[in-house]
Amino acid sequence: MKNKFKRVLIGRPLKNEAIADEKFGVLWGLPLLSSDAISSVAYAGQEILTVLLPVVGVIAFSSLTYLSAAIIGLLVLLTFSYRQTIDSYPNGGGAYIVAKDNLGVLAGVTAGAALSVDYIMTVAVSVSSGIQQITTASPSLYPYRVPLSIVLILLLMLGNLRGIRESSKLFGLPAYAFMFAMGSLIVTGFIHVINKTVPPVQALPQAIQPLTLFLVLKAFASGCTALTGVEAVSNAVPNFKNPSPKHAKTVLLLLSLVVFVIFGGTSILSNFYQVNPNNGAVLVQVAKEVFPGGIHFMYYFVVGTLFLILALAANTAYSGFPMLISVMAKEGYAPRQLNMRGDRLSYSNGIIVLSAIAALLVVVFNADVGKLIGLYAVGVFISFTLSQSGMFIRWLRNRGKNWVLKACINGLGAVVTAIALIIIAVAKFTEGSWIVVFAVPILMSIMLKVKRHYTAVSKQLKITPEELSTVNIARDTYRNRVIVPVESVNRASIRALRYAKTISDNVVAFNVSIDEETGKKVRERYDLINTDIPLYIKYSPFRKVVEPLLKFIESTEYDYKKGDMITVVVPQFSVRHWWSKILHNHTRVFLERELLKHKHIVIAVMPLQLKDDDYVLKRRKTHEDML
Repeated sequence: MKNKFKRVLIGRPLKNEAIADEKFGVLWGLPLLSSDAISSVAYAGQEILTVLLPVVGVIAFSSLTYLSAAIIGLLVLLTFSYRQTIDSYPNGGGAYIVAKDNLGVLAGVTAGAALSVDYIMTVAVSVSSGIQQITTASPSLYPYRVPLSIVLILLLMLGNLRGIRESSKLFGLPAYAFMFAMGSLIVTGFIHVINKTVPPVQALPQAIQPLTLFLVLKAFASGCTALTGVEAVSNAVPNFKNPSPKHAKTVLLLLSLVVFVIFGGTSILSNFYQVNPNNGAVLVQVAKEVFPGGIHFMYYFVVGTLFLILALAANTAYSGFPMLISVMAKEGYAPRQLNMRGDRLSYSNGIIVLSAIAALLVVVFNADVGKLIGLYAVGVFISFTLSQSGMFIRWLRNRGKNWVLKACINGLGAVVTAIALIIIAVAKFTEGSWIVVFAVPILMSIMLKVKRHYTAVSKQLKITPEELSTVNIARDTYRNRVIVPVESVNRASIRALRYAKTISDNVVAFNVSIDEETGKKVRERYDLINTDIPLYIKYSPFRKVVEPLLKFIESTEYDYKKGDMITVVVPQFSVRHWWSKILHNHTRVFLERELLKHKHIVIAVMPLQLKDDDYVLKRRKTHEDML
């Protein structure tokens, strides 16, 4: 039943050979990897206005245009820079691999940690912003924004667990629909401007102070969220069909053109349709004025696709984060489980981890975009700066064709993104960026500790070819002694005793009783068995189980000789229902946890599957059948 339900949710398992069919080309790669960047128009411009409008009044709209132009200029620079990264590092990993390869391990781990934080924030911000669009259009849903956000994250998780190909088609069409909706909004909006049919400007806050450099920088920091998602293409190059670098560069170029048109167009349009971001999502308000009456089909189409693209913007993170963290896991900086592909050949563990942490952030910050946005752009700009710096060093070291031009592009990118990073970190420090400033070093320390652990384990397990040639399995065979812990004399313990005799001639049964009366009952029942296996009973007035067993092994009574292996065969019955499990003691868990600390002790579990309660109570079974 469990497997059938899983198959319905994510589909049948795919063979390893099917990985080639799971990759995408330009058609589906563009919407899947660009949804984060193109969706930024829903909140990047809005966040700029939120900073400026209450302070400088209507001047905020003209400032929005100039700031948008500066951000688009930075986008162009990043596009050229990341095209060079794709050519140089076609195996993915993006900023992490570039920084690690050219600036050292610490820089690489910093980039990886920063990008990981950014991807998690992408999911939290995008989903919360998507729900904000819906609650703006339907205020009655506002109290339910947190549970709605959680449901949306779960749907995204399930969609991505179905595999790369299915998720690209599932989430690709809404992205194209959004591009069409924004194009229609921009064209129709400018037609109204040309025809002078723009509705009257609504009442706006009056200026309370002049425009200052600090305000401009703070607004710029808010608008830089428009650039998140650009790096996702370089991280996901291996997900493209061959030739993967060519397809990835094409997608990156198209992504930049789409952002240029949509972000630039809506920013200019906002000068003519001046709305107050305090009254709800800016684009929803603009769409209501461009398609007047509030019942126009295109208005609802814009709102619907806006919601979808914001929700699916998180899908860029679902493409980038699992790929990035799998590369880091392969090199030992993250748990190895994150480098394992699931049934549908996606990195399912990475998808689940991303969903869980993003959902936690949504709950903690109450799905408030304003609170979450302050944490957003710091991580990605750290990775931008390290990636561009790494590429600059690469050109200086390796040179090659047109290396001077390439070094200039990456060098300029490093300087500009570093300046932007400082601006964002300072301007947004009190609004939440301080969390990222501290979270990234903490995550780095965890990653480095994970690497240190894997290195230590590898060093202890490693055996050289010379050592292998001296191994003689027949000569070095261990003498096996077996102990069967017997809580009571029942079918499970008898089955374990039978098995123990098949693997050793030196078998003892061992019982721990809390009082003499209990021990006496166990002895009486055990003596009824026709066996030569001795039973040792130890009393434990403090109700300990593991300690008496360890003391017995070390005692002269057991006569353990150094070099012998001890196999502890634990009888374990399993019940049918999950709720039944909580009704029984889990002594095996405690035994395993303590005994596995000793290298000369082996744990073996002898299972006995019990039948359903109703089946047993309604039918009588023979002794042999139950065994």
